[in-house]
Amino acid sequence: MRRLRIDEDIRPLSEFRSGVASFLKQVHDTRRPLVITQHGRGVAVLVDVHEFESMRERLELLEDLYIADRQLQAGEGIDHDEAKARVLKRLGR
Repeated sequence: MRRLRIDEDIRPLSEFRSGVASFLKQVHDTRRPLVITQHGRGVAVLVDVHEFESMRERLELLEDLYIADRQLQAGEGIDHDEAKARVLKRLGR
């Protein structure tokens, strides 16, 4: 995801309401999130759907890595050669 530009990507809710279509286009074109504020505080973030899916995929990968790390620290892991042998066996090689 591209970095937020403070001067372009933080908008009040009232401005967002009156220009929804243009803000949706901005988020789609720039791939940057849009922070929507209400009474001077951030209340929501609008993100392009492709960027959202990419974030979800990265989060799932990080969660898998976290689980694997916990398993290794608990002594539940297997070494590389054993893992490779299991994968090759499943592939029928």
